[in-house]
Amino acid sequence: MRAFLDAMERRDLTTAATLIGPNFTMTFPGAVTMTSLDQLVAWSAPRYRFVRKTFTAFDEAGNIVHCHGTLSGEWIDGTPFSGIRFIDRFELHDGKIVRQDVWNDMALANATLAGAEQ
Repeated sequence: MRAFLDAMERRDLTTAATLIGPNFTMTFPGAVTMTSLDQLVAWSAPRYRFVRKTFTAFDEAGNIVHCHGTLSGEWIDGTPFSGIRFIDRFELHDGKIVRQDVWNDMALANATLAGAEQ
C-alpha cells in the first residue's frame, strides 16, 4: 500500500499502475468513483496543487488494508493546508489493489477556509 501511495504522491502514475489490478475502482467523498489514475489526476487538478499524507497507522486483515493519518498540501490558490484527517481502505486480489475507498475532511476544511475569507 505504501508503495502505491508514495508513487501517487510523486505523480508517478507508471509505477502506481503496476500496483493496481484489473477492474480497479476508487471512490472519494461525494460518491465520486473513478476507474483510472488519470481520472483521479484530472479530477483533483482544479481542487488542489498537491497533497501529502502523514501516516498514523496501517492495519491489515486478510485482503483488506486500512491506513489513516493527516493530509497536508496546497489548495489551488496556493493557500497551504494541514492536519486534515483521512482514512483509506484498500481491497487486494492476488497482491494487487482492486478497490480504494477514501474518506477525508478536505471539503469541510475547504468550506471552513472559504467562510473565514468572507
